[in-house]
Amino acid sequence: MSRKIAVFLIVLGAFMIFEWVNLGFNLADGHPTAFYVVHGVLIVVNVVLGAVLAVIGWRGLRQVRDRTGAAG
Repeated sequence: MSRKIAVFLIVLGAFMIFEWVNLGFNLADGHPTAFYVVHGVLIVVNVVLGAVLAVIGWRGLRQVRDRTGAAG
């Protein structure tokens, strides 16, 4: 994995986590319960996906750093 892709995955994961947590705090009152259940599930799934992407990017970045450090 290249450094650019690893950084992109980290930024994408952080953005997803920020956006979905922000959405969770901004949900207005007055909706039916099903609305909150569906959005709660969407928030949890997307925060987990964002965390997984960030971890993959972090591991890729460490791998690139180790590979270039060992060669130099």
